[in-house]
Amino acid sequence: MSGNVLLDEEAPEQERALGEVDVLFFQIGDSEYGTDASSVLRIDRALPDDLTVRELGLPHKGHRALVFDTPEGEGHLKVDGVNGVRSIPLAGLRRMPAAAAAASYAVGVCLDLDEGAGRPVLLIDLAETLKTQGRH
Repeated sequence: MSGNVLLDEEAPEQERALGEVDVLFFQIGDSEYGTDASSVLRIDRALPDDLTVRELGLPHKGHRALVFDTPEGEGHLKVDGVNGVRSIPLAGLRRMPAAAAAASYAVGVCLDLDEGAGRPVLLIDLAETLKTQGRH
């Protein structure tokens, strides 16, 4: 999974021992997504040529970008905002079933229990988003 610990059976001992993973929640348009916080190098100002993934939605403003590492260097995903980082119990994470025929960057779902209703949030692998755009 490109170094992410989300839903990874071979996650570092520290994450397994704690039974939690830090998930960074972010907004693109009207939708919220999550990603392994350890995969994000920094949050920066967005540049005009930063990546947008049509399937995730188009940003309303897109003034921010999540900066992440790829084998070819840094990748930038344009987002509307960052909603925070929360430690999510491993029991609250679900791997994307193969039968779902989801995009390669959609790795699973998290039940966001902090919001009360336990609504599902799609977890994505940032490095995989570049492959959908032919940038790898």
